[in-house]
Amino acid sequence: MLEDFLQALSPDHGALIESYYESQIGFQITKYTDRFPDLEGINLAFIGVLEDRKAIQNEGCAEGPNKIRKALYQLNVGDFKLKMVDLGNILPGNTVRDTHVALKNVCHELMKLNIVPIIVGGGHDLTYAQYWAYENLDKKVDMVVLDSHFDLDARVDEQQTPDSISYLNSIILHEPHYLFNYSNIGYQTYYVNQDSVELMHQMYFDIHRLGAFRNNTAETEPIIRAADMFSVDMACIKMSDAPGNANAHPNGFYAEEVCQMMRYAGISDKLSSVGVYEYNPKFDHREQTAELVAQMLWCFIEGYYQRKNDLPATSKKDFIKYRATFENISSEVVFLKSKKSDRWWMQIPYQSNTSKNERFELIPCSYEDYRLATTGEMPERWWRNYQKMI
Repeated sequence: MLEDFLQALSPDHGALIESYYESQIGFQITKYTDRFPDLEGINLAFIGVLEDRKAIQNEGCAEGPNKIRKALYQLNVGDFKLKMVDLGNILPGNTVRDTHVALKNVCHELMKLNIVPIIVGGGHDLTYAQYWAYENLDKKVDMVVLDSHFDLDARVDEQQTPDSISYLNSIILHEPHYLFNYSNIGYQTYYVNQDSVELMHQMYFDIHRLGAFRNNTAETEPIIRAADMFSVDMACIKMSDAPGNANAHPNGFYAEEVCQMMRYAGISDKLSSVGVYEYNPKFDHREQTAELVAQMLWCFIEGYYQRKNDLPATSKKDFIKYRATFENISSEVVFLKSKKSDRWWMQIPYQSNTSKNERFELIPCSYEDYRLATTGEMPERWWRNYQKMI
């Protein structure tokens, strides 16, 4: 039962005792207080996690969910009908492993109900539990992370529990293996050793430096659209915009850029979980960062209610087909453009183990990928995905 892992919101919680206008999220959201709420018809579920024992050099981020909750409740609902529940908090277990298991089970059950978990609070190690929730969903997982680091340190405790700077290593080594792709958006080269960069390339993972998207945030959309799960380390945002993190840096994404990427995550028909981690109230001057996280979540929610249901697998009549050729590929490459959203996909060929015929995987891409293809140049996105298919 979900309620076995969750603590209801206390009646004297600051976010609950305030009065809200009917237009505000605090009025419209369903809250888990005395009785566990009915989840029928719910689309989104807010989950706080009060765990920071593995948040390296950022103790105090367990206190983040309640601050964020208060800021979120004060925001006005946009042009959509909100069907969202606040399921309260996951308390720290006897061990961090217990907390990870609780979060994994909660997210797994929600996703089976087609409810998107919105995980808030705690260290970035909780991304491992977010990933773990997909274990028995019979699918390969695409994972997109906003982070200035790769979090690849090979260090775990006696229970094999990763921390905030080693969780990716644990995901890569996790058995059974169901990670199809890892994408990092926003790494900063001076925080990443070159051996790690080389490892990312060898595994055909998708890594992008911070500067690649400066004044070009729209190019992150195809990367995020491919994701099943989205994870944000608040240290990816520059310190002046988000001081509420002990590991904040002088450089990073601007607040509005991260809000735009959260909206891209929301409008992705494929994405089924999102987590925002490492917010620490101890360092948050005037609760500026709590308000930013609330706005990030608002952008995700607005994006969710603007989903177009235009995955190419649903209906071919809603797409325009374009063809191009690469210099080193004998057959044509097909691109599809949605009539609903103007978003692009491209076909990646692969050989099926059950059929002698060549089959295709559809990968999100941008108009720029198609433009390159029309000149005979192979887009990096096509090549990287092709290498993972063969």
